[in-house]
Amino acid sequence: LAGRSGGSGGGGMAAGGGDFSDLREIKKQLLSVAERSRERGLQHSGKWASELAFALDPLPLSELPPPPALTEEDARDLDAYTLAKSYFDLKEYDRAAYFLRGCKSQKAYFLYMYSRYLSGEKKKDDETVDSLGPLEKGQVKNEALRELRVELSKKHKARELDGFGLYLYGVVLRKLDLVKEAIDVFVEAAHVLPLHWGAWLELCNLITDKEMLKFLSLPDTWMKEFFLAHIYTELQLIEEALQKYQSLIDAGFSKSTYIISQIAVAYHNIRDIDKALSIFNELRKQDPYRIENMDTFSNLLYVRSMKPELSYLAHNLCEIDKYRVETCCVIGNYYSLRSQHEKAALYFQRALKLNPRYLGAWTLMGHEYMEMKNTSAAIQAYRHAIEVNKRDYRAWYGLGQTYEILKMPFYCLYYYRRAHQLRPNDSRMLVALGECYEKLNQLVEAKKCYWRAYAVGDVEKMALVKLAKLHEQLNESEQAAQCYIKYIQDIYSCGELVEHVEVSTAFRYLAQYYFKCKLWDEASACAQKCCAFNDTREEGKALLRQILQLRNQGETSSTDIAAPFFLPASLSANNTPTRRVSPLNLSSVTP
Repeated sequence: LAGRSGGSGGGGMAAGGGDFSDLREIKKQLLSVAERSRERGLQHSGKWASELAFALDPLPLSELPPPPALTEEDARDLDAYTLAKSYFDLKEYDRAAYFLRGCKSQKAYFLYMYSRYLSGEKKKDDETVDSLGPLEKGQVKNEALRELRVELSKKHKARELDGFGLYLYGVVLRKLDLVKEAIDVFVEAAHVLPLHWGAWLELCNLITDKEMLKFLSLPDTWMKEFFLAHIYTELQLIEEALQKYQSLIDAGFSKSTYIISQIAVAYHNIRDIDKALSIFNELRKQDPYRIENMDTFSNLLYVRSMKPELSYLAHNLCEIDKYRVETCCVIGNYYSLRSQHEKAALYFQRALKLNPRYLGAWTLMGHEYMEMKNTSAAIQAYRHAIEVNKRDYRAWYGLGQTYEILKMPFYCLYYYRRAHQLRPNDSRMLVALGECYEKLNQLVEAKKCYWRAYAVGDVEKMALVKLAKLHEQLNESEQAAQCYIKYIQDIYSCGELVEHVEVSTAFRYLAQYYFKCKLWDEASACAQKCCAFNDTREEGKALLRQILQLRNQGETSSTDIAAPFFLPASLSANNTPTRRVSPLNLSSVTP
């Protein structure tokens, strides 16, 4: 097993895992595994290793890794292998497999099995594209899988599979939905050949939560660091992922476009849009013809409504390669931003014809169907997204929205809950959950959700208003006032005025609240604020007139409340947990 990593990382995770002290050795390993992957037709793993090797300093001639040594078996199979590999590269898989029958060497045997696997996949995809639209994907099966599994499991029992063979066996098991077995085989593959990225990546797709990750016994090699960073990103453990990537950059991989793109994706996942955009722009300068991850970049441009930039990106990718999944998605996003939803859905469908397991397109297509008010198609699309990846919180959230439109709150609740489990700190899921509970008249639960949404940092600044309105409904006027005060402080502290509707609602409520409490100064201050908004102007004026009248009649400001803006009655335990709010200084607040 040439290419087995030498020194394993001292101290495991505590010492930051794998050993990066000898970058030259790592570069040698990467170059040799890239070569070995390419010999076996594993293009993506080869590309990954080459990209990573490219980020390290070049080696002098004397240190370049020697070509893999040939065994007797290799020599016997060389002619068949050379011929078959040329057919394989031209995608003539059946023809390649035919000439590799009976080959005994590891390399030729792998290519034989892999050709048969890819031949089955290609037939499956062709049949799918011919027969059905992209929505009925599940019916067509890869016919070769069962035979491959039988043959590979015999070899596996006899311990005759090398790292690449184990990887292929794992892929076959995963395709047959034998997830537990597949995970075991991929872990074994990572132990036998830790440098092969493909096996690690497959593991990433099968691990659904942190618990599963804890129970895996992984080889202690520097590759494990890349795997952990990747899986943390997938599991939405973004802080941990960014720390890992930072330590990889410090270890010497600062030029790696793979790491830069992963960091950009991580920032996209925590909605740090500006940071993600700047990193993507940097990445495009370094690697201008790159297509992968550009769909994520286009999602960011879409969220920011940056039409010219998105248009430029779409045209640019179209020139590079218009039949790539990512390109189709970028164009789909472009049309969606221009509100041409039929066209957008068409491009997402095209993306799925190119790759039915491409997650982003299913979810985005669901969004388009939602825009077109085609709920049943939207539900189908989201369900497909979840079939491909159970961790896609956007698909769960989308399903929740669809059932909300269909006025089915119990279904809604289930899907929003799943979305919330995947993104516990995303306020949008919490607000959606709160609305659900409200519809189901479970107001205590709803209050908890809104409060939590506020606590984790409310993106849309709606949680407090919804909470205040709940308190109003329940005649808990003190808490309602408290929420409105917090809301106003929040809005003005961020400097940007969000839609005025709710701000005016808040001032109107507070004016009436203070009026009831006979706090004339505060009431009139709030009433004056009401006059600044169209929808509350008349009420504000009326209230000011009333206050004037009462003042002239000699009603003094109520004194039973200790200090203005400290709300009456200490909040009892069963109410929303609120911290005491300091008095609102309205003089500094100018709408």
